[in-house]
Amino acid sequence: MSAGDHILISAALRGDLGAATGLVDQYYQPIYGFLRRLCGNETEASDLTQKTFSRLWKALPGFAGKSTFTSWLHGIAHHVYLDWLRGNGHTEARPDHWWEERPDGRPGPDRQALEADLNATLYAAVETLEADLRETVHLHYYQGLTLEETAQALNLATSTVKYRLRNAIQALQGRMLEPPNRLNAQP
Repeated sequence: MSAGDHILISAALRGDLGAATGLVDQYYQPIYGFLRRLCGNETEASDLTQKTFSRLWKALPGFAGKSTFTSWLHGIAHHVYLDWLRGNGHTEARPDHWWEERPDGRPGPDRQALEADLNATLYAAVETLEADLRETVHLHYYQGLTLEETAQALNLATSTVKYRLRNAIQALQGRMLEPPNRLNAQP
């Protein structure tokens, strides 16, 4: 932060109206220009600039000087702009091809539903395992314990844990490959 900014900020915090006016005089045009480029409208940019300085006076006592005053003030202006975009339904129009080039990457609702159904089926199948296999699966897969940690928790040899997990997996594979029970199915 420049020495001049520091002096103006300190004086403005003490209630010096001249210092507050000096900050506005120094930063009004850069903030207005920034907001004018973002919103594309002189009237809106003027209103947003006023809102920025209004927020500045409320936030100024919290300015810690960890960044430059100008970057901090531009951050306030950017948040005012984002609030304006959200609050007034303003969005930037994008052509369809722009959206198509930016896939979400997350699974769609159909895939999420399929995975949820599969998980529910698998969890239900685990609950039908013999107690010793079920406990081993719970500790190793659900709780994320290593083979050694699972063996210690169950007071078993690691080889026994491996044997139980192999048996559990084989049993689960068999159950998962079975056709689902159909209620009210006609022969």
